Amino acid sequence: MADKTSIGTIAEVHGPVVVIDCERLPPLRQALCTALDHETYVFEVHQHLDERRVRAVTLHRTTGLSRGMTVYDTGAPLHVPVSPDCLGRLLNVFGEPLDGGPPLQAEHYRNVHVRPAALSEAVGVSGILETGIKVIDLLCPFVRGGKTGLFGGAGVGKTVLIMEFMHAVISLYQGMSVFAGVGERIREGHELWKELQAAGVMEKSLLVFGQMDESPGVRFRVGLTALTYAEYLRDRFHSEVLFLVDNIFRFVQAGSEVSSLLGRLPATVGYQPTLATEVAEIEERIISTRRGAVTSVQAVYVPADDMTDPAVSTILSHLDTTVILSRAIAAQGLYPAVDPLHSSSKLMDRHFLGDRHYTVAEAVREHLARYAELQDVIAMLGLEELSPEDRRIVHRARRLQRYLTQPFHVTAHYTAIPGVSVPLEQTLRDCEDFLAGKYDELPEEACYMKGAMSE
Repeated sequence: MADKTSIGTIAEVHGPVVVIDCERLPPLRQALCTALDHETYVFEVHQHLDERRVRAVTLHRTTGLSRGMTVYDTGAPLHVPVSPDCLGRLLNVFGEPLDGGPPLQAEHYRNVHVRPAALSEAVGVSGILETGIKVIDLLCPFVRGGKTGLFGGAGVGKTVLIMEFMHAVISLYQGMSVFAGVGERIREGHELWKELQAAGVMEKSLLVFGQMDESPGVRFRVGLTALTYAEYLRDRFHSEVLFLVDNIFRFVQAGSEVSSLLGRLPATVGYQPTLATEVAEIEERIISTRRGAVTSVQAVYVPADDMTDPAVSTILSHLDTTVILSRAIAAQGLYPAVDPLHSSSKLMDRHFLGDRHYTVAEAVREHLARYAELQDVIAMLGLEELSPEDRRIVHRARRLQRYLTQPFHVTAHYTAIPGVSVPLEQTLRDCEDFLAGKYDELPEEACYMKGAMSE
């Protein structure tokens, strides 16, 4: 603390929020610190109460803090060390190692609070980012440089799908991935770390965790720390960077906790009044420039499976592609449990995808939609009561449903089924064959959990 300036003392401690009596008011978002038991505790200024007092949120536990402790000014907002050595590492919100390895040798430091890239620097979306996952590439394709949300309740496969995307981008594009674990369970974080090592993709990945048991201030800022590293990798290596967030809803929850602790009155359904601004602050920085592309995939927990929840609809407004994971489809054993009728992409457009892809995707969706319409009739009267045309559509839809399942590389260890990756061209060819009736005599089981039909 010898090189830092004393700015005041702690006046009050209310859980993760402290009130600091200052000799001069620090700017909002300034990082302040104090020392306790040879450990540095960091605070972030969130509110000016009057001419002398500020309210700050701690980025550590508050055990041991007491009134009268000296607080120092770090001279800057929260910043993290960046260097090419960050790849292959597991870090916390301050850029400090959680993997037992040495501290990063900083090339320089980057502020976690920065403006988005200038509009003149930004580039638009530039085509489909193929993932090798059939149902995604066909019906709700990812956009290179765009933002995708995986929506679903608990236990429908959001985290597994995110891990498969990491594997796909690193193996197909030799790109890099940055994973932000926002309010992640320690078990999930440890499993992800070990599985990426086992899959051989950890050296091209960076994991940044703010765990569930940490201060709301940490969970609120860890997404910005991870995004800062994604921006650095984009600018430094001019590379394809996949930025993954699990779970962006917990970022909103942390913001709600911080807002309540600061004494703000809640708004709709108890969420913070600053909800739209906070979500926009992180989403608008996920942008591709001439130097490289950042493509984002965000898991979004849906409370009580209610897509009209204010947090969910606010996040939804920023996304290009919406992948809805369905509990009913997961219950049928169809994985990935993507709902093909409710998932969509803003770029499902003939001019963007091309005539062939658009026509095949629409035909597949029509077959699945007609099957969904007829399910009540089938349940009451049986399949035999349908017209020959409807029976043919149902049989093809059921085979297509099973064809759109596939085993993942990241689950091969548990299922003993080797993971497969299917190019989009092959998926289109197979779907055309299904629609033309080439596989009408094939048993449904032969289409389930396979890669390309040629296999």
